[in-house]
Amino acid sequence: MKYYDKLIFELSNEGSIGYSLPKDDFSDISVDLDSSLLRNDTLDLPQVSELTVLRHYTNLSHKNFGVETGFYPLGSCTMKYNPKINEYVASFRGFRRIHPLSDESLVQGSLQIYYEMEQMLSELTGLDAFTFSPFAGAHGELVGLMIMKQYHLLRNDTKRTKVIVPTSAHGTNPASAAVCGFDIIEVPSLDNGRVDVKALKEVLSDEVAGMMLTNPNTLGLFENEIEEISKLIHDAGGLMYYDGANLNALLGYAKIGNMGFDIMHINLHKTFSTPHGGGGPGSGPVGVKAFLKDYLPAPIVDKVNDKYVFKTPSHSIGRISGFYGNFLVVVKAYTYLLSLGKENIKNVAYYSVLNANYIKESLKDEYELPIDDVCMHEFVFDGLKDKSTGVKTLDVAKRLLDYGYHAPTIYFPLLFEQSIMIEPTEVENKETIDDFIKVMKQIAKEAIEDPELVKGAPHHTPIRRIDEVKAAKKPVLKFKDIGKYD
Repeated sequence: MKYYDKLIFELSNEGSIGYSLPKDDFSDISVDLDSSLLRNDTLDLPQVSELTVLRHYTNLSHKNFGVETGFYPLGSCTMKYNPKINEYVASFRGFRRIHPLSDESLVQGSLQIYYEMEQMLSELTGLDAFTFSPFAGAHGELVGLMIMKQYHLLRNDTKRTKVIVPTSAHGTNPASAAVCGFDIIEVPSLDNGRVDVKALKEVLSDEVAGMMLTNPNTLGLFENEIEEISKLIHDAGGLMYYDGANLNALLGYAKIGNMGFDIMHINLHKTFSTPHGGGGPGSGPVGVKAFLKDYLPAPIVDKVNDKYVFKTPSHSIGRISGFYGNFLVVVKAYTYLLSLGKENIKNVAYYSVLNANYIKESLKDEYELPIDDVCMHEFVFDGLKDKSTGVKTLDVAKRLLDYGYHAPTIYFPLLFEQSIMIEPTEVENKETIDDFIKVMKQIAKEAIEDPELVKGAPHHTPIRRIDEVKAAKKPVLKFKDIGKYD
């Protein structure tokens, strides 16, 4: 095993010390602690020198993959470059050192950012008011559905317990609706990948609270009957909810409010370039039409006599976060929008759609394209075109790692057996995309000429292909357990 592939415990050498602490000033102070709080054995920490620690974590960082190290065609998540000016502005001491309990008079600049960010999002989406309390997209979904439920309950329309979710929706949609206490009605998609409007009409009733829809949908296709869909839901007394995960494809070209949506969430940490790898930080602001503004969670930022203040809406669903969301994520998105300006925001959608269609058209001879149509920012293949090789989507994804690319989303959406979802985003140049296309074609060629090579991938990563079932059922989480389940 190479030095840089060893775990920190394997580098441990008894007697090595990697720190030097000054003598403390509390040696004469004694504190009686309950015995249940005391450790009975010594803390099992590796004994390593400072340089060994430095090398260990530096080598670990080199094993990470991110949008700054290579192409990241991770469909549905819009993992795109976060311009350094965003980080620079968010690191300002005046932003970074704010205490969440500061008096409003001391954080007027920060409240102004919230207020102006709300105005910009309203202009982009066609919705009238936003809350920045939700911490992520799924959190935003839950908040939006809570607003939907509150709206119906306060009108004494208690029978509306069902939410319609098409099969092309994101996986979090039915989960969020279920968590909010709704029953789910699934509506199928047509062969062209769009919502089956005829099937939708058949499930409408006075029990429907609303419909959750992504447009463009998870196949990267625009729902061209959206106006009729919205009218059907509204005529039935329901509300339209927009999942903003695919908003990247529409920026500057289409407004969500004009499509008939009443509520939406935005993945601020995706669409507006702020990173969300490793589980956070995120931000999932929720926008509503004017008639739902009073249902937003508390607090919201308002401007009164040239002062920015927190307010509680009259029919608020209450607090859904400890303070007011992830402020620095909002600062990064605010910086991003000001950097682009109104005149350039259209380029985000234009180039993301162009890049996706370019890849799709370049690879559809090697990979099966189940719906041959103009896509938006993403598209879905159904595995390799030549199925006789036995090479599956998982094999293609693993082989991509050998060529230095992160794998795209696979086996989602569930509409196809061997789904490969590719979303290049607008930040990638033609040279990068051409290289990716070349590699995808090479893998398709390898699948025909040497299928076992692809099935055995990856070959050049620190860890080869693992037994994923065993890893899920018997994960090794501690160093002392290594080898225990072999």
